[in-house]
Amino acid sequence: MTVETSPEAELEPPPQSSLSTAAARNLATTTKSAPQMQEITSRWLLRMLPWVETKGGTYRVNHRLSYTVGDGRVEFVQDGAHVRVIPRELRELALLRGFEDDEVLTALAGRCTQRDFRAGEVLAERGAPAEQIHLIAHGRIRQTSVGKYGDDIAVAVLADGDRFGEHALLAAEATWDFTATAETAGTLLTLSRAEFGAVLSAAPGLQAHVREFSALPQQRQNRHGEAEIAMSAGHTGEPELPGTYVDYEPHPREYELSIAQTVLRVHTRVADLYNEPMNQTEEQLRLTIEALCERQEFELVNNREFGLLHNASFKQRIQTHSGPPTPDDLDELLCRRRGSKFFLAHPRTIAAMGREFNARGLYPDHVDLGGQQVPAWRGVPILPCGKIPITKENTSSILCMRTGEENQGVIGLRQTGLPEEYEPGLSVRFMGLDERSIISYLVTTYYSAAVLVPDALGVLENVQIARRRA
Repeated sequence: MTVETSPEAELEPPPQSSLSTAAARNLATTTKSAPQMQEITSRWLLRMLPWVETKGGTYRVNHRLSYTVGDGRVEFVQDGAHVRVIPRELRELALLRGFEDDEVLTALAGRCTQRDFRAGEVLAERGAPAEQIHLIAHGRIRQTSVGKYGDDIAVAVLADGDRFGEHALLAAEATWDFTATAETAGTLLTLSRAEFGAVLSAAPGLQAHVREFSALPQQRQNRHGEAEIAMSAGHTGEPELPGTYVDYEPHPREYELSIAQTVLRVHTRVADLYNEPMNQTEEQLRLTIEALCERQEFELVNNREFGLLHNASFKQRIQTHSGPPTPDDLDELLCRRRGSKFFLAHPRTIAAMGREFNARGLYPDHVDLGGQQVPAWRGVPILPCGKIPITKENTSSILCMRTGEENQGVIGLRQTGLPEEYEPGLSVRFMGLDERSIISYLVTTYYSAAVLVPDALGVLENVQIARRRA
């Protein structure tokens, strides 16, 4: 005999015969983690920079007097397809550095002619007459020449804000020492010698400025543009020795400490009743300080006043030869300074470097850094920093630096001994209790960075990090 059961009877749970886990949890002690935070990174830059005590909140970098003029980049304004140079930006040219007549600068900017070029176009031919200066608004241009044995050699790669042909404005017999070929499509502005001469003839102030500029090369200086220290060597007998002194820059740069602050608020009820097993105030403070340190590193990289990306000398900024970060590019970045301490790059940039190494059958070394194995090139560690920006074109930058005061390198600036200091250079001040029973703490850190001499910091720019199509 078969007994039929309904579907509802099959779904009924068996009767409970023991205490449920949900009820048992009411008597259990929960095992908890400390509060986690995704924003925390390795912060290698903060760990690797030597920090210099900065009393008075200002650090002055004294240099020998230098005659170097006009080595900055020129900026432009874009109005649809039309591009024009900002008149005051023409002061970045060596010839016009320090010239203050805005009316004349506006006249020169108005005589610049826009030229759009395509990839592969030859913009200047080696040996041909040079009759104009080219200001690059956008695009990449490769300069090549002929080597001693007749083969083509690379001279430089120029990009946005660079220029070439400045010598052509004054020298009637100037010729191009290289061939300039466009690697990408782009736009440049040209100012011919004739147009410059037309403005020059009608501007007595500009004529006086040009005469003064033309006299500058006659002053004795070393290859870095610094005032020369006269001396004699290899002489015999009793010649009269030259007298000398070391001249200094009359207006050295000063770095003021920057600040990052926030107000941490904790309710007294939370601090009083919920401090076991973890101290609520301490955990709140720990995460706040982590966020503050992350912002500090971001500012050290990106701040326009003292950030490393914006304070690298333009002569220490180089372009990649083909786009991706190749070993050759890293070698060129290294060779521009002595005693390089480390590379700093975005993690995605480091991945792109690895692809280029693999494509050439190379495997980077690893070095021990504080007990951690990190990749290195030529013995120089390659450290990640997610604060280095990536553009919408999937390009980024690689920094390479020498560090320390004794090495005339890059240094971090801070002041210790602050009131209610929580850790070096960071203070936590009790601000009181308000009428809502909320305790407030002012969390503050003071910091900056200084590049003591220009060659202490170099930047490889416009590094292509996107994966190539197979």
